[in-house]
Amino acid sequence: MKNFLLSVVLLLVASTTFAQQTVTLSGDAPATKEDIQHLFEVMQIHQQMRQVMDAMMKQQTAMIHETLKKRYPQTSPERIARADQLIAETIKDMPMDAMLDDMIPIYQRHFSKTDIDAMSTFYGSPTGQKMMREMPQLTTESMQASYARMQKQMDTITQKAEQIVKEDQDKPKSAPATTPSQQKN
Repeated sequence: MKNFLLSVVLLLVASTTFAQQTVTLSGDAPATKEDIQHLFEVMQIHQQMRQVMDAMMKQQTAMIHETLKKRYPQTSPERIARADQLIAETIKDMPMDAMLDDMIPIYQRHFSKTDIDAMSTFYGSPTGQKMMREMPQLTTESMQASYARMQKQMDTITQKAEQIVKEDQDKPKSAPATTPSQQKN
């Protein structure tokens, strides 16, 4: 689940750059760590990530509740509460600052100083700030809109995994393989 959450957060951060043209000019100076940190500040990316994580937590909690109820109807409210606690702890323990630091070299590979400066200008503008204010709600609504598809996909994957496990359990245990030297004896 952590990998899923991380992927969604990184996708959100990457998608926010879509509003700007990202063509790197040849010969343009590379963006510095400070340039990218400034962009992240203008984008209020730390707060955005926290809001997205909270929205994802709600979405994941709902999906897990539904899955548990379908697969294990006898599951007690206490066990569901433990699952909720696990999700909350996972989200809370996400190392946001370290994740942002990990993203800096990626931005440096893909964007020049000119690109980063242009994005900082855009996200510092009223329209850019509006986009950043609306992004959590856009993300929440998008997740709600895709919930049924995600749940169906999760159910399909679970069924396939269960079938694989069942097939492995149904296979007769074969005798240990013999080596050619054992066959001569």
